[in-house]
Amino acid sequence: MGSPVLVWLRRDLRLGDQAALVAACASGAPVVPVYVLDDESPQHRRMGAASRWWLHHSLERLDGALRDKGSRLVLRNGRSDVVLAALAQQLGGREIHALHHYEPWWRNAERAVGKAAALHLYHGNYLVPPGSVLTGGGTPFKIYTPFWRALQQQLPPPAPLPAPARIPAPDVWPASERLADWGLLPTAPDWAGGFRAEWSPGEAGALERLDTFTERAARYADRRNLPALEGTSRLSAHLAFGEISPATIWHRVAGAGGSTGTFLGELGWRDYAQNVILQMPAYGAANAKPEFAAFPWREGAEADADLTAWQQGRTGYPIVDAGMRQLWHSGWMHNRVRMIAASFLIKHLLMDWRRGEQWFWDTLVDADYGQNAVNWQWSAGSGIDANMFVRIMAPLSQSEKFDAGEYIRRWVPELAHLPDAAIHDPPLPVRGYPPKMIGHAEGRARALAAWAHFKG
Repeated sequence: MGSPVLVWLRRDLRLGDQAALVAACASGAPVVPVYVLDDESPQHRRMGAASRWWLHHSLERLDGALRDKGSRLVLRNGRSDVVLAALAQQLGGREIHALHHYEPWWRNAERAVGKAAALHLYHGNYLVPPGSVLTGGGTPFKIYTPFWRALQQQLPPPAPLPAPARIPAPDVWPASERLADWGLLPTAPDWAGGFRAEWSPGEAGALERLDTFTERAARYADRRNLPALEGTSRLSAHLAFGEISPATIWHRVAGAGGSTGTFLGELGWRDYAQNVILQMPAYGAANAKPEFAAFPWREGAEADADLTAWQQGRTGYPIVDAGMRQLWHSGWMHNRVRMIAASFLIKHLLMDWRRGEQWFWDTLVDADYGQNAVNWQWSAGSGIDANMFVRIMAPLSQSEKFDAGEYIRRWVPELAHLPDAAIHDPPLPVRGYPPKMIGHAEGRARALAAWAHFKG
């Protein structure tokens, strides 16, 4: 059968619609799937705590799925190019199959791996290959709307590939590290109880979630902005870890009728975010509009205390606090509330968007470099396609408009006794609940004054 070939897995932890795995199996050689816990290549972008919890369970379930196919998952820890080169040499082969990844550290790692071995890269984590949607002049799009219009000309994506029936195994397996020794799960304290109640990581969990969403996808546009309802797909973490491909989702949902086009546009936004970081790899840390480097963000002890209160859901704005507590409890926040919470931090509290982005990176199970960066720069007004800074969300009216009463009652139990008329903007004092950090009118005026000073 020849020397074994490696399948290098990263955020593509699935067997279905996995082009690298299919190609490796078609080679006729034994196949060794390997996951490298590489905290060196990303440096300061190493996976956050919530994502590491998800990763542990996703790898555990992937190994079980591989064993059902006659294979197993080999785990190694270290820098990807060094680890993979050593493993390939140990096995007597040089062939490595993998899916393309577009975060800047993974692009660097792919170049390094390609120098040490014969690396074969395939597409499959996005609707179309990032970088392939171009203007009439052959340049990448910067604005979402024309990007989405052009992207649709290349859709639908190819039908998803079936998982291999069997995966040829080597006669002798290389040694694997123990998942439990990686310390991905929290222990002191174990803050993941809410995660376990909310989520089922892994490919089987992703397919089950897709089944549930497909039944109600036709009403997506009507329900997606209502945080008290299960109106969103909740597929974001499964997509972030590649437990399901966007092509699989597209082909299941596209025929569901109703407002599914709105949801498919969200998959397009995911492709758009990769289009952005492909052009500007530092988008997660650098303002797309360089002039924002001079913006007068608040700093110092008082600003730090306000950031902590925001993180803990103690701002005095029920919709913001509900979202931040949902995030801490479950590793996820409703998308409409993410927008409100981000706007509040940036504009009411005049905090640099990067401080919020870093918190989301650590606490979201669906943390995604491209989407996280694009969404935060959209809220700040510093992005290439962004909301204007002077458009300031009003948390109180947003809460009432999107009927967030029951959502607030669930996540802010101090307010659960209040009637609908009072829960969005509770009269004070309410026992155990803080007053507003800053009034809406005052916060808005301060933000506009900072903007005027910045532009002046």
